Amino acid sequence: MSYLLSRTDSIRRLLWKFRLQLGILLTSVTIVLWLSTPAQAVQTQITPTNPQLGDTLSVVVQSDTGTAPTVTFQQKTYPTFAIANNRYRALLPTTPLDRPGRLTIQVKAGDAVQNLAVQLRNRSFPTQSIWVSGGGSDGSNAEFDRIDAFRAIVSPQKYWNGAFVRPNQGEITSVYGVRRYYNGEFAQDYYHRGVDYAAPTGDPIVAPAAGRVVLVGRESEGFRLHGNTIGIDHGQGVTSIFIHLSRIDVKEGDFVQAGQRIGGLGATGSATGPNLHWGLNVHGKSVDPVPWRQSSFE
Repeated sequence: MSYLLSRTDSIRRLLWKFRLQLGILLTSVTIVLWLSTPAQAVQTQITPTNPQLGDTLSVVVQSDTGTAPTVTFQQKTYPTFAIANNRYRALLPTTPLDRPGRLTIQVKAGDAVQNLAVQLRNRSFPTQSIWVSGGGSDGSNAEFDRIDAFRAIVSPQKYWNGAFVRPNQGEITSVYGVRRYYNGEFAQDYYHRGVDYAAPTGDPIVAPAAGRVVLVGRESEGFRLHGNTIGIDHGQGVTSIFIHLSRIDVKEGDFVQAGQRIGGLGATGSATGPNLHWGLNVHGKSVDPVPWRQSSFE
C-alpha cells in the first residue's frame, strides 16, 4: 500500500512539473508571437482646428498599415488619397445646412479605429428677402442631370497646386451662404452656393486652379437656368462651376492651368445682369471658396 501511495505521489509530482513547463512554454510562445506582430501606428491631424459652417475639413492620416484608410463623417464614408509615403488625406465638406456642434470623424486604418471629436462652429450668414410672381425660370431635366453628374466626379489625380486664384476681378455682389426668404417664407434648403462677381459683359474669367474641363453647357442647348456653363475637375472630388457666361473659350477635355482664360462674364440663363457665379464643390457639396483662396489644401 505504501508503495502505491509513493508511486502515486511521484506521478502527481511529474504531472505538475510537466504542466508547469508546458505553461511556461506556451507563455513564451505567446510572447514571441505578440512581439513579432507589428504595431499599427495611426496618427491623424484635422485642419482647420476651429472650423465653422461652410469650411472644408482636411483629414491627414499617417498610417503604416499598407492600405489606404477610410474616413467616415456625418454617415458618409469619404475616400483618402496618398500624399506621401504612408500619408493620406481626405477632404470633408460642410455647408450652411449642417447642424453646428460636436461631430465625430471616424478613421479606419487596418484594424485600428479612431473616433475623433470636432466642434463645428455656427456662423451668421446674410439673408435676403425676395418677392416673386409666376413660376420664374426653371432649368430643364437634362440640364440638372448633367450638373448632378458633374458634381459627382471624383478623380484620383490631384490637379491643383497651392491656393486658388480669383476667377474674376469684378466687384463681389453676393457672398457664399446667403439665405433667402421667398415671399416672406424662409427657404430651409436654400443657400447661395458660391460667390458672385459683377463686371461688364465679356470681362475675362480665368480658371482658379489647374484642372480638366469636364462640362460645357450652353443656353442654346437647354441650360436655361445656369446659362452658358463651364465645369472644371480639379481632382480628388474638388470641382468648380462657372455660370451665366457670355462666351466659352474652352471645350470638354481641355486641361487648363490656374489663371488661364476660360470664358467671358455674362448674363445668360436666370440672371438679373452681367455677373459670374463661381461655385466650389467638394464631393458634391458646395463649400465656401474663400478659404481655398486664403490657404493651400495640399
